[in-house]
Amino acid sequence: MTANDLRPIELEQFYSLYIKVLPEGTDLITTLEKEKDGFYNFIAEIPEEKLTYAYAEDKWTVAQVLMHLTDAERIFQYRAFRFSRNDNTALPGFDQELYINESEAIAKDKNSLLQEYLGVRSATLSLFNGLNEALLKRTGTASDIPWSVGGLGLVICGHQQHHKEILIQKYL
Repeated sequence: MTANDLRPIELEQFYSLYIKVLPEGTDLITTLEKEKDGFYNFIAEIPEEKLTYAYAEDKWTVAQVLMHLTDAERIFQYRAFRFSRNDNTALPGFDQELYINESEAIAKDKNSLLQEYLGVRSATLSLFNGLNEALLKRTGTASDIPWSVGGLGLVICGHQQHHKEILIQKYL
């Protein structure tokens, strides 16, 4: 599945900014697999002392950004799982600030953040590898936004890319 397979409404709302950072023709499964190692290696190269760095007051630290990515992937994955199982229950949004404040990310070392990321990405791959074309096109509503299962997968990819670019530009 690629962004070309999404319904126009999926490309016209807030989370579409994450899909738009992906290169044209980005394949969902290929990107999830490639970035599992690619992003892991990117995190591994960040010096441990940089984990507590924030580029401005009231901005997240590097560790908090990494934890946010893992938390958000869990949430998008869960939404995709529910919709793929034909659960039509509208799902609520989440408060990313609350999640970061409760995550204790700044107390975690790099290895803990890496292992948590790998565990979540492995579960994401397991989910999406088990879905056929029809299941990827199933839809549901989350945060008052209509989404397909595949669209949520592409948001996972683009969200990570978006924050990786911010880390490179403003933190590292």
